[in-house]
Amino acid sequence: MGDLREKLDRVNIKDLLAIPQVICAIPFATLLKRKRKDMWLICEDYNEARDNGYWLYRYIRQNHKEQDVVYAINKKSVDYKKVVGLGEVIQYGSFKHWIYYLAASKNISSQKGGKPNAAVCYLLEVYGILKNKRVFLQHGVICSDMPWCYYKNTKMRLFVCGAQKEYEFIRDTYGYPKNYVKYLGLTRFDGLHDFKVKENQILVMPSWREWIATPTSKSKNFDDVSDFKKTEYYQQWNNFLNSEKIKETLEKHDLQMIFYPHRNMQKYLKEFHPKSDRITIADWRKYDVQGLLKESAFLITDLSSIFMDFGYMRKPMLYFQFDMKKFREGQYQQGYFEYKRDGFGPVCEKLEEVEQELEKAAANQLQNDVEYLRREEAFFPLWDSDNCKRNYEAIKEI
Repeated sequence: MGDLREKLDRVNIKDLLAIPQVICAIPFATLLKRKRKDMWLICEDYNEARDNGYWLYRYIRQNHKEQDVVYAINKKSVDYKKVVGLGEVIQYGSFKHWIYYLAASKNISSQKGGKPNAAVCYLLEVYGILKNKRVFLQHGVICSDMPWCYYKNTKMRLFVCGAQKEYEFIRDTYGYPKNYVKYLGLTRFDGLHDFKVKENQILVMPSWREWIATPTSKSKNFDDVSDFKKTEYYQQWNNFLNSEKIKETLEKHDLQMIFYPHRNMQKYLKEFHPKSDRITIADWRKYDVQGLLKESAFLITDLSSIFMDFGYMRKPMLYFQFDMKKFREGQYQQGYFEYKRDGFGPVCEKLEEVEQELEKAAANQLQNDVEYLRREEAFFPLWDSDNCKRNYEAIKEI
């Protein structure tokens, strides 16, 4: 009963309005499917062309123009200009998106919910009403146990993995049929081999908290979400940004820091006001995630899977995990990855520990520790610029 109530909490008017849209789109989709029998539809988040979907779409348009492929994005997004010159682009969530979604031979996305409407599409896909093939490019390397990504909850035909241990865990745990899960490497990894580092730049990328970003009846079990400033997430990161010791470290070692929270927490940016002029609060519309990852010398995160990209580039980092117990109960459950055993940097639970580790790293000129470098190298046995190629060929074979 509790799970049903939580799902109902998430249903909104857009979900209800989508039902007549999909019904009206069926005859148009039937006609389109006859004309374009092998059309692929690719997307990411509503406003984005900067993740694995974009990298695959770009690769196909540059190397396989014979493939019929379309990209869906909000045309008012700052990322629209990145894809409009590559090929056919449609408005995300529009009636046309519904037609193409129903007609496509393959729906491909870096987001599990990357569809005209996640709730309605879930019903069409999981209950076998829609028969096309669906490909999950992923948003990042999974290191936790995520039941909503189990086969019974997705019916994905291809689940792409970015690391060997991740692949083994998902293959053995998530219930997918044989050969539905493949270790191909994330397509965006192709762009991580040509970086130039700003030696004095530190990137801070906290993950999101589902119970804060999307409140439900269960949120009160973890935080008072009536006011963002009352949450532990805000208080911990605000204290971090206003730490006198961190300010001293930045000044002493001539360092710059960029604070870029997960896109689901970007709506709270205006609440953060660091005292140091060496700290920049980064708006997603003005900063490209991959660009920041490539140019930054050091990463501080909590549980964001973006640390995997940083580790793929063999770079140093540290983790600030002040609410791990709460995070495991309210969001992502423990998987195969144990941060203290497998992580690519020291794990800190208190601000004082972060301050100490950051000063230590800065004094060492932000160089990577040999032990953490070995872990990074072992974690990614596939390390080349053929990730898009492997993904394309695997999708083609379905």
